Amino acid sequence: MPRRSPGARWRSPPTSASTRTATSPSKSSRPPDGGRRLPPVHPGRAATGGRLAAGTARAAPSGRRGARRHRAAKGPPDEAAETRGSDDRFLPREIVSELDRYIVGQHAAKRAVAIALRNRWRRQQLDETMREEVLPKNILMIGPTGVGKTEISRRLAKLAGAPFLKVEATKFTEVGYVGRDVEQIVRDLVEIGITLVREKKRKGVEAKAHLQAEERVLDALVGRAASPATRDSFRKKLRDGELDDKEIEIEVAAQSGMPYFEIPGMPGASLGVMNLGDMLGKTFGGQRKPRRVTVKEAYQPLIAEESDKLLDQDALVQEAIHLVENEGIVFLDEIDKICAREGRMSGDVSREGVQRDLLPLIEGTTVATKHGSVKTDHILFIASGAFHVASPADLLPELQGRLPIRVELKPLDKADFKRILTETEASLIKQSIAMLGTEQVTLSFTDDAIDAIAEIAVEINATVENIGARRLQTVMERVLDDISFTAPDRGGDVIAIDGAFVRTNIGDLAKNTDLSRFIL
Repeated sequence: MPRRSPGARWRSPPTSASTRTATSPSKSSRPPDGGRRLPPVHPGRAATGGRLAAGTARAAPSGRRGARRHRAAKGPPDEAAETRGSDDRFLPREIVSELDRYIVGQHAAKRAVAIALRNRWRRQQLDETMREEVLPKNILMIGPTGVGKTEISRRLAKLAGAPFLKVEATKFTEVGYVGRDVEQIVRDLVEIGITLVREKKRKGVEAKAHLQAEERVLDALVGRAASPATRDSFRKKLRDGELDDKEIEIEVAAQSGMPYFEIPGMPGASLGVMNLGDMLGKTFGGQRKPRRVTVKEAYQPLIAEESDKLLDQDALVQEAIHLVENEGIVFLDEIDKICAREGRMSGDVSREGVQRDLLPLIEGTTVATKHGSVKTDHILFIASGAFHVASPADLLPELQGRLPIRVELKPLDKADFKRILTETEASLIKQSIAMLGTEQVTLSFTDDAIDAIAEIAVEINATVENIGARRLQTVMERVLDDISFTAPDRGGDVIAIDGAFVRTNIGDLAKNTDLSRFIL
């Protein structure tokens, strides 16, 4: 196949709206040296590339094809549509289908979060007057530990494509006590939103930033005073990958590395949590330092720096704040741990205080951050808790009213455990086979082995402490303990795990309640 000239590989792409997000090189044409060769832009693929860059998760094939045809008829998507987290490809049934790949059962919880995520998109389609009046319906998920509450939040974060923050309620204290106040949730969410928008914007200027980064690499290789002929000669070698392993010295912005702190006596002030380097400017954070790296390693930091130079940072921050205010999602885990239970006074000094601090945040308030004020009226809050000791009624009545949608997650049984071991994406069985495969040990599990593992996990949960699906990890580790230890000496072995093997390694231990209480 004839080689394309360097000019063809590196020509600057057109800057029309339809190709603005298509400048990132595809995996198929990207060389193994870090993807420095930019392919020419194919106009027919421009819109597809933009859509894939804008989303963070794939929908079902039928829905994706339908959305492509729908958008092709309307023309290229505008930037506001690209920024929206809940894309019109994400139908509730598709969200549930995606969650089904990783979480067994719990359809009520999946439906609730799918509807909530879809409502984010529905609200954006309303006129401005009605859009301001529509408030999110916050969710309270109730269920024992190990049934999928936290996993739903993890997977939802990848599906949302919007600023998403998962926090534990136990990390916060009442204002006036030592610790973090709840307004830090919004500040952290803004930082996540800025990162999300910056990554999207960088894709739009990647081609130009790549060329500027190349010039900086050439400066390090031959110096700025080199003749054009010398630079062109080295540029050809650079693009052909001949100089990848050559060490060069580049200058990059120094990371201040200073710890974050709050200004004493000013909780929630506009300065909020800041970095010492931000206060002292170039004295710390503005410095540049030299780094010796290979040509291959130099491109990533240089492209990031050059991309940021091409972006309007103020506009980027404002877009991120708008995205957080309208699409932000906060998953508040372990909310049952801040319930003040009746008859207990000690140790609860700040629990009700944290709940009271959460009230205005969930209802809607304005939080001051170092980037500006952020309204929380349209941020979606999803709270979850096991409520083993406390009950939802122990929450403040005002807080209960601000979490109107309640879903209960069911405990898992033996059939659920078997499905978790075999049907879920990257299940424990698949992980174990892959891990031991790195030692050239071929591992397999028979059906009766999977049945025995699930049965033992259910028995231990019933007799000791019910920790749900997390018990499977303990049982699997005990079953594979000897094999994992001797695997380096057993390369090439083929090992079949059956029910007898499982019971031999763990059966008696599971029956001994006193031992299983501490070991399993």
